[in-house]
Amino acid sequence: MRDYKLVVLGAGGVGKSCLTVQFVQGIYLDTYDPTIEDSYRKTIEIDSKVFDLEILDTAGVAQFTAMRELYIKSGMGFLLVYSVTDRQSLEELMDLREQVLRIKDVDRVPMVLVGNKADLEDERVVSIEEGIEVSSKWGKVPFYETSALLRSNVDEVFIDLVRQIMRNELGAVNSNPKGTTTRNARNPTPVSSNAKKGGTSPVHQVKPTHQKTRQTAQNKGQNQKHQPARVVNSPTTKDLSKKKKKKDCVIS
Repeated sequence: MRDYKLVVLGAGGVGKSCLTVQFVQGIYLDTYDPTIEDSYRKTIEIDSKVFDLEILDTAGVAQFTAMRELYIKSGMGFLLVYSVTDRQSLEELMDLREQVLRIKDVDRVPMVLVGNKADLEDERVVSIEEGIEVSSKWGKVPFYETSALLRSNVDEVFIDLVRQIMRNELGAVNSNPKGTTTRNARNPTPVSSNAKKGGTSPVHQVKPTHQKTRQTAQNKGQNQKHQPARVVNSPTTKDLSKKKKKKDCVIS
């Protein structure tokens, strides 16, 4: 079994906790409780290999910058999450990515760009084309639009990240005698490709859904097709039943 530490980064209210809990427990959080730090664990089988994933759900507020640097140092792969209903949340990812590259001090870091809340089509202010453009500027990192509510592309973003880490490890093993790591292709094979014409980056889009769909969270989320990866066990350090309800999770 391999142990991988994944870090979820992004502005406050973009749905980082909703994505993480949906992946780990198959539950949609209908409350919004600003996170300082939450750690989750999930054991999963991908490509006939078993992985023990530690997923760190980080704070989205500026006063926890020092803590975030510690998370980045220990992280092996990163989900950079914005909300398609909040343009500023995408802009904030530019600095976050630079921070990751500076702290890790390598030219290639396993990373996925995630545009969350894609089911809120009526509130969208960031187009899918803008997400593709950012992905291209970042070296064609995998880009997904997700819906934590509908569980659309939720498994895929984490599985893609695990596969990137695996490829990085393989590259390190196959390093040449001079010690220079043999890099794999810049554009990793997507879980399910919907590449845009022109060859920018793999893009994974959520079918547009009216905002009212969020009011039927659990029913529709349960019916989504999942990535064929077998879950062995999914304990978590966070007891969700004890969380105090504050306000709706979809509010940024």
